[in-house]
Amino acid sequence: MSLFPEIVEGFFSASIIAKSVQKGLVEYQGVQVRDFAFDKHRTCDDYPYGGGAGMVLKPEPLAAALDSVEAKGKRVVVLSPAGRLFDQSYAADLARAEELVLVCGRYEGIDQRILDTYATDEVSIGDYVVSSGEVAALVIVDAVYRLVEGVINRESLEEESHTDGLLEYPHYTRPENYLDKNVPDVLLSGNHRFIRQWRRAKQLQKTRINRPDLFARYTMTDEEKKWLKELEEQGE
Repeated sequence: MSLFPEIVEGFFSASIIAKSVQKGLVEYQGVQVRDFAFDKHRTCDDYPYGGGAGMVLKPEPLAAALDSVEAKGKRVVVLSPAGRLFDQSYAADLARAEELVLVCGRYEGIDQRILDTYATDEVSIGDYVVSSGEVAALVIVDAVYRLVEGVINRESLEEESHTDGLLEYPHYTRPENYLDKNVPDVLLSGNHRFIRQWRRAKQLQKTRINRPDLFARYTMTDEEKKWLKELEEQGE
């Protein structure tokens, strides 16, 4: 649901999402809210009651647009900086739904009566404000569709950042030496047990440095404490 559905159209025609659409794993429909406005100017916003800066999306066109896709009874996600913070577990929850209706906010926001009547979720992609709800919606779409069965190899998903509460370990590829920096010896050793231990230790280390909030919530096993200590004793 958008005043500018053309912003999102290109996203579905490139890369993995395009292949997912072609395979029938994902379907999408862009709905132009202005098509449901009643006046000749197709007005979709108005001044807020009580005064204040900015404009508010009117309820009538948006309600008619939502009714056109039979939104009641479906998972209706309204994108808003005042919503619940989006994260990986939230993405996994949304990915289990058969159908999602995403409502793209604009201006100062959406008439509260739409949220009260239709919304099942009010979601924020972060503690900041963007002018385009379409951009926020694409973040949701991208995080969710890749969790749909058959889109991405399950093993790849299991090793990503945030899947188990930690950030992902660093990656290296050819050449073996670049800018006088070598690929860590352990990755060239062929010893898969040592590689797994090193990668886990690097996950812990990176999370502690970059996201101390996540690290504080993670409970390390005795083995993980040992691996992290060994890593740091080696000067990494």
